[in-house]
Amino acid sequence: MEILRRAQKVLLGVEGLRHLGREWRHPGVGNLSLATTHTQARYVLPPLLQRFTRRYPRVSLQMYQGTPQQVADLVAQGTVDFAIATEAIEYFKDLIMLPCYRWNRSVIVPHGHPLERAPRLSLKALKAVASYPLITYVFGFTGRSRLDEAFNSAGLRPRLVLTASVADVIKTYVKLGLGIGIIATMAYDPRQDQELTALDASHLFKPSITRIGFRKDTFLRRYMYESIQLFAAHMTRNLVERVRALASRREREKLLASLELPEF
Repeated sequence: MEILRRAQKVLLGVEGLRHLGREWRHPGVGNLSLATTHTQARYVLPPLLQRFTRRYPRVSLQMYQGTPQQVADLVAQGTVDFAIATEAIEYFKDLIMLPCYRWNRSVIVPHGHPLERAPRLSLKALKAVASYPLITYVFGFTGRSRLDEAFNSAGLRPRLVLTASVADVIKTYVKLGLGIGIIATMAYDPRQDQELTALDASHLFKPSITRIGFRKDTFLRRYMYESIQLFAAHMTRNLVERVRALASRREREKLLASLELPEF
């Protein structure tokens, strides 16, 4: 195992030198690969990657989708440049994870549902939510752990009738009347989801943070720094370099915890 680890380090160093040569010769030409979950790929990344390709038309993009564990593995193995995920941060111990934005959830119900009459869901309403058949994310996806924390702290056991890794599936079964849903607010589109009403639940659950991560030994080309900042405007190249220069994960987390993050 030690021999394989050292061999991989040498190969990564050689690849870094190749990237450096390409950066000098062709700064706007190259590849950018990322691994992410469905929610990010479906609801967040499309307009950002569109802007990126307009700016760098000669950079080839590759996107992989998977579970948070799979996303972590792809980056750790060097298969992709960046990981973008919310859940399962414990899988990313060997990566530098940069916080991008905070987000929260909405309860979605069919038109005419009793909860629709409440102008604002109260803490008392959490009990009502738990009493209805509930459809939400599979554990380990899209901030699901925050939901469990909220219900557990209130001493409630929701009636889970269906779980899915994709918000579109959750919305489909809510429309069919199988239950009410809890999804990331970003996944609700009033134009496409006209059969549903979204009720703000951000005060019922702690916010989640989406992060973008990479291996510390990754050679970041200029367009890669810009792709990070496109996804998280506050993560400037200087700030990314400050984070990379810190020796320990604890130091990095302390610096990053002091940042003001935007709300998505």
